[in-house]
Amino acid sequence: MKNLIKILAIFAVTLGFAASSYGQESANADASATIITPIAIAWAADMNFGNVAVQSSTGGTVILAPGGGRSTGGAGGATLPAFNTGTVTAASFTVSGTADYTYVITLPSTNVVISDGTNTMNVNAFTSTPTPTGTLDGTGYQTLNVGATLNVAAAQPAGTYTLDDGIEVTVNYN
Repeated sequence: MKNLIKILAIFAVTLGFAASSYGQESANADASATIITPIAIAWAADMNFGNVAVQSSTGGTVILAPGGGRSTGGAGGATLPAFNTGTVTAASFTVSGTADYTYVITLPSTNVVISDGTNTMNVNAFTSTPTPTGTLDGTGYQTLNVGATLNVAAAQPAGTYTLDDGIEVTVNYN
């Protein structure tokens, strides 16, 4: 029996040394998350190229800048009346979210078609201010203005051309 006790004692001591020689350590990490205000975009003003005249033999383009100014694009038959310009406005949106965050702007990359119900014109080459990213101010807001190019065909029939679906502008946090 003494031998058994000695063997068990030696085993226990050996086990103790083995446990301490293969020691184990642990550490803990905290977990956290910050919920930010979702980014949002809201319509503020529609895009309007104003009054445009066109020659019967040559089409042309009208470029509407994000700041609201407009010009004709190079050689072409589109002209801008000096006396009665009509309503000229770039599209405008209000972007809101978490203060001081930046976001990326996605504008239409294909033609948008406007129509008088029968005839059509293409709007493309969209531009924005800011571009290609914006930064929300200290209160979480920024105005986003969008311009584009209107493509007027030769002898484009007179009328009011509109877009039913709207121009889709997307914003996403960086």
